[in-house]
Amino acid sequence: MKKNWLYKKTVIISGASGGLGFQVAKLLIEKYDCKIIGIARNEKKILEAAETLKDKKENFSYKLFDVSVKENWENFKVYLEQNGIIPDVLINNAGFMLPFKRFDKLEENEIAEIIATNFVANVNSVKILMPLLKQSPSPAVINISSAAGLCAVIGESMYCATKFAMRGFTETLIQEYRHKVYVSGVYPGFIKTDILGRMSVSDKENRLIRKLMMPAGRAATKIVRGMSRHKKRIVMGIDGRTMSFFARLFPSFTPYIVAKVLKTSGLELFSEIFS
Repeated sequence: MKKNWLYKKTVIISGASGGLGFQVAKLLIEKYDCKIIGIARNEKKILEAAETLKDKKENFSYKLFDVSVKENWENFKVYLEQNGIIPDVLINNAGFMLPFKRFDKLEENEIAEIIATNFVANVNSVKILMPLLKQSPSPAVINISSAAGLCAVIGESMYCATKFAMRGFTETLIQEYRHKVYVSGVYPGFIKTDILGRMSVSDKENRLIRKLMMPAGRAATKIVRGMSRHKKRIVMGIDGRTMSFFARLFPSFTPYIVAKVLKTSGLELFSEIFS
């Protein structure tokens, strides 16, 4: 493992209090002895997660702030500089989904919040921290997007918009920083996290949906493996790979099929889209 470029790197991960973000942090610590600086808003949750690291807990530190506020990233940069911390890797993972509904039913504050968190926050983090990252001998930026950034999903107009934007942002950075900064985009399907936390889902539907989701630990393994090999695009999950494959071959037809599948499912989760 010592030969891999990830060994003993200092890694910043947003959305690190649980789910995919913490699983990636845990794996990087256990496999590559990385130092993690997790960013989150819930201190109780991130402290509980850190306890699971046991004797490796000293490898995990955290800062509490809302990633959607630009000033918070600026203050974080000052903190890093004052403490002589040169980060090697930035993983933009924080994000959320809105309930499935048509665009005209979205409130203005919902639109503003998801754009600020899922896209603008990541632009700000890269812009503000890049000068520090470039001081590392092996700088890297990993942007966690979604399969919804590869194929439109009915009822998630703004989530798709932010993830399509993240894909364009990431793939442009790959070209602009070629041979200077390793940049990668991650495009998972549904993962067993609290991504549906804002939605009203019955216990029966929740159990059914979660059966179709990839466990966060397995997703983290695929992400870290891809990072270790300097992969520029990491697509995962049966749903993610299927959407990616067919969206490339049939870009206009595939979103229609996705819509038909959701409608045919009869799940209450999607009912407002088709009412």
